[in-house]
Amino acid sequence: MDDPDLPRRERLLRAARDLYWAQGVEGTSPRQVLEVSGVGQGSLYHHFPTKHDLSLAAISATTQEALDSVSGELTDTDRPPAERLVAYLERPRPALAGCKIGRLTSDRSVMADDELRSPVHDYFAGLVALVQEVFEETGLPDVVAHDRAYAAVAIVQGGYVLARALDDPAALRAAVDGFVSMLDPALQAGTVVAR
Repeated sequence: MDDPDLPRRERLLRAARDLYWAQGVEGTSPRQVLEVSGVGQGSLYHHFPTKHDLSLAAISATTQEALDSVSGELTDTDRPPAERLVAYLERPRPALAGCKIGRLTSDRSVMADDELRSPVHDYFAGLVALVQEVFEETGLPDVVAHDRAYAAVAIVQGGYVLARALDDPAALRAAVDGFVSMLDPALQAGTVVAR
């Protein structure tokens, strides 16, 4: 992780983000962040006076980067909406490592702190809204698009859980493939069916 060409603040954030993904916020000490980043203790406390400050910055950076990435994919109007949905669902994911943001929902120190929980909430709310908008573009009624958006996000998150629990990365792919196969054939073909 130690990349001396990166500014110290960025090295600290990257180290924290990687450690939080691997072992959670609660299980990560500032000393571990220092060791992984290769940055001195003075720099850590200069940029992030408390662990909470570091955690908030790292979680916010992780959630924003993830939402920006998926937003670009889902709002690419050069592709039909059904194709964008399937591409989002089928995008390569590190199944056994788990979702960087989904794993934060199991971290007590994150979920018990309104400030730390807020970017996690905003990420999932934003993701569901983006997916819902794409379902609406296919011509589905709002209520159906709403429910399918929640189902799509839940399938991905549940697939991560199954993959980790079964120690089988194919479990995530099977969950996604099963959901995609249940979408209306008309939706998959890019045509609209009113309900």
